[in-house]
Amino acid sequence: MSLPDRSALSRREYVRALVAVGGATALSACLDLSGDAEDEDEETEIPRGTDEPSSLPERQHAWDESLPADGDDNVRPAEHHVLVALSLNDGLENGDGVDPDARETVEDALRSLERAYERSNDGLLFTLGYTPAYFARFEESPPESVDLPEPEPLREGETPTFDEFDALLHLASDRPEVVLEAEEGLFGSRETVNGIELEAELSDVFDRDDDHRRTGFVGDGLPADHADVPGVPESVPEDAPFFMGFRSGFADSQASEDRVTIESGPFADGTTQQVSSMEINLEQWFDQENHYQRVSKLFSPDHAAAEAVGEVGEELGMTNGLTDERIAATESDARERGVVGHAQKAARAREDGEPPLLRRDFNTVDGDRPGLHFLSLQREIADFVRVREAMNGTELDVATANNGILHYLFVHRRGNYLVPPRSLRALPPTDPNGDS
Repeated sequence: MSLPDRSALSRREYVRALVAVGGATALSACLDLSGDAEDEDEETEIPRGTDEPSSLPERQHAWDESLPADGDDNVRPAEHHVLVALSLNDGLENGDGVDPDARETVEDALRSLERAYERSNDGLLFTLGYTPAYFARFEESPPESVDLPEPEPLREGETPTFDEFDALLHLASDRPEVVLEAEEGLFGSRETVNGIELEAELSDVFDRDDDHRRTGFVGDGLPADHADVPGVPESVPEDAPFFMGFRSGFADSQASEDRVTIESGPFADGTTQQVSSMEINLEQWFDQENHYQRVSKLFSPDHAAAEAVGEVGEELGMTNGLTDERIAATESDARERGVVGHAQKAARAREDGEPPLLRRDFNTVDGDRPGLHFLSLQREIADFVRVREAMNGTELDVATANNGILHYLFVHRRGNYLVPPRSLRALPPTDPNGDS
């Protein structure tokens, strides 16, 4: 794929386009850009990682303490994200497990990243998760303590393609050159990353599925930078961190990392991950709906009537404002006000007032169309299914066009994953307590 036209893009637009393109040439252009004279006032040194594996958390998904907070104490996600689809090379597996040397290779490669980059948004955050298809290669099934079903359609008329490769590597950083360099280093295009020599390469074990590589971004003003992409209207608010125009990831609306962690069994300290890749009809969302209607459909009609949200959600602080009363009013709002909010519906799936999902989703312009890679962590995939069913609101007496934001989202791909603890992240056996 050719590089984007630098002259036609701002610096921010250009680096995000480079991450989307990927590859050694895009990395070279990104590294050249980071050294431009115009950027001399920016911090260029990338913090190094650690030679002490014991200093790192056992939970691969334990990112929150390594990420900064915004002014309302919400965790601020990393700006750049890459999802790398992986398939095992032929000949590495059999009915009883995988080649022990392959496990060592994967672990050595990942440890190289941890030495090269600090575990933070200024360095690199990553997880490696495995699909049901990976575990189906072996005679044994995952233990009952792991809920990892095959993905399936979750709404009438939905026909997504399912992730049937073996694993998914999620790379995240505020530095675009970091996610590109880490990816290219793991697949043989660089001998060093951040000045650290790689001890092994994932390409010795996995084939990279470039057709299913996914990228994206999160951050104030970043969606508006893509007004030149087909389907992204100029009416996207300048300060919005997400394409639909409002903040997300409110602290009180996110599950804690403890809540999404598997508590028992051989994969304790792991989690499950779900990724739904979808296109968003932004032109209809912004050009046919006014701000009041968008607030009603995304949050609740009461949010809109009370003017509780602000232009991009800045009035909400660390909560999405879904009180018990607003949640309980979902059915009556649908019946009497003719509209119901997306967040309002989803909140009905809370348990004892606590949300079950930890969202780490991000915007995308993959395929030159606006979309969202909805990535969530949960203790069981069943938790995600339950939230999605609540969000569907099929039992509500309301027109589809006013049933939250369903009318504007189109899921085209979905995958379920087990994200093991760090000690089992390298080609995990189905029965870690056995010999596989």
